[in-house]
Amino acid sequence: MLRFFLFLALALQVSAQETMIREVFDPVTDTHVEVLALFTKPSPGGYFPVRVKIANNLKRDSDVRLDFESSPTYNEELRAGSTFDFAVPAGKAVTRDIMVPLSPTRDYDSGIMITAKLSGSLGRASNSIRADKEKSQPAVLLSEALFTPNASTLDSEMNTALGGSSSGSSRGSVEFAAKFDPKQLPDDWLAFSGYDSVILTDADWSNIPPGARNALLSWVRLGGQLMVYSSDGASSSSLGLPSEAGFGSISRPAMVTGSTFAADMVKAVIANTNKPQHASQHNDYQAAWPLRKVFGGQTSHYTFFVIIMICFGILVGPVNLFVFAKSGQRHRLFITTPIISLAASLLLIGLIILLDGFGGNGVRRVLMEVRPDGDVNAAYVHQEQFARTGVLTGAEFTLDTPSFFQPVSIEETRLARFTSGSGQKGAFNLQPADGKLIASGDWFQSRSEHGQILSSVVPTRGRIETTDTPGTLLSTFDYPIDSLYFLDASQQWHRAEGITAGKRFTLSPVDPSMVLPALTAEANAFSYRNNQLLETAKNRPGHFVAITTHAPGIDTHRGIRWKETRTVITGPVVAP
Repeated sequence: MLRFFLFLALALQVSAQETMIREVFDPVTDTHVEVLALFTKPSPGGYFPVRVKIANNLKRDSDVRLDFESSPTYNEELRAGSTFDFAVPAGKAVTRDIMVPLSPTRDYDSGIMITAKLSGSLGRASNSIRADKEKSQPAVLLSEALFTPNASTLDSEMNTALGGSSSGSSRGSVEFAAKFDPKQLPDDWLAFSGYDSVILTDADWSNIPPGARNALLSWVRLGGQLMVYSSDGASSSSLGLPSEAGFGSISRPAMVTGSTFAADMVKAVIANTNKPQHASQHNDYQAAWPLRKVFGGQTSHYTFFVIIMICFGILVGPVNLFVFAKSGQRHRLFITTPIISLAASLLLIGLIILLDGFGGNGVRRVLMEVRPDGDVNAAYVHQEQFARTGVLTGAEFTLDTPSFFQPVSIEETRLARFTSGSGQKGAFNLQPADGKLIASGDWFQSRSEHGQILSSVVPTRGRIETTDTPGTLLSTFDYPIDSLYFLDASQQWHRAEGITAGKRFTLSPVDPSMVLPALTAEANAFSYRNNQLLETAKNRPGHFVAITTHAPGIDTHRGIRWKETRTVITGPVVAP
């Protein structure tokens, strides 16, 4: 009986985790590999946090390899792959959290499946986890304390809420949320990057380890919605919750049990989620995408190719037959025809290189929140980019900053490679390695158009500071700022232009009519999601909004020449 209760207690402790693989290589020494999903369901895009536990009680070193592949449910033509290797010395145990990159989802639903395969010297095994979501359904992460008593009711309420707009085939089977154990949360914000909302209680928040708590707050400042249900009257400050949430939001609903609890939670999530992140990736970057319009259309050069093909047809046909290999010399066709074909191919290749060139060109827009207060010293960055490529000599590239990185569905053209519809396909592999991301596959293809979005958290000492001279401020950013707008505590707008790093600049009071149209124009130059993030952040007293064309973006493929990187920076003005 005692063993039963011990087993039950252990089961309850880890019930918010999903055991993907448990391979016992040697029962005598209890040498085993355990792969635990820290969330019970993967999000539609982003990353899937996995905890790997390896106990090597043998007298020899061992190696373990985990291969992951994710794809939309029932569509393996759109996928992402990654591999993680572990070396475990004899008699040692290793525990490591990894972030497994997830593939993009389809535009008509957000179901996703992830498969893990174990190989190496400690055995072989495999398993899969899937999640079914509607396109219009927010991606929610729910603590075990709220999930266990409310899961079925929440699922029912979500299906009811989606009934008027859902068109997916999985209606009736969607789940409101994935489940997590607050004590087991990872300390990397990328784990939450595919979610729109994280919901828990104040007791749950207190049980989260400090590193994971900071990761959650980073996710919030990037635009996440955090709901912390209050049951014991604890204040936000006593829980360590910040008063400002950057591009995101922190709410403290009261824990009121009753028949409407689940319905109220679903309504709150939907109301506070302007548009689910995964839906935005398929809807917001079509023909109306401002960045695509800024870049402009593609000039066609059909005439040159038509002339070459006509000349080729004349040469390989009548000229070849009646001049190069005339009657009595037909055997020359075995020589002249390949030569003419090869020459035409080389001419076409040369013309393509001449017209399109190597590499490619693109434009980027960046939205950034800097937080120098509270010793955070970080920038929360959203970047959207459009590029048109010529001839690329390699598909692999490295992102120096770990990022949420996804392709977006762009307007259908003859050069567009990732668009809406059932024909979506491609390999979008991301391999985390040494604090970086190695991208390979179809992120960039030759003679193609591509749209992508990135989000990242990067350390920075850049800030706007007050000085001992009233009406002046100081910039510590490493690059010039073209214009800056500041809203003081009395709701008075100020403006400054031509700001240089390390030099004081003077603020000039201006009427709101000279500021708000300019900020609206900057917001409208972003996609819908980033437009809304800027709209929520631009009117905060004590904060600035700066525009610059000199700030560096997050670099991706080294062959792309970014013709313009325009950055909008927000953040508080702080004391030095």
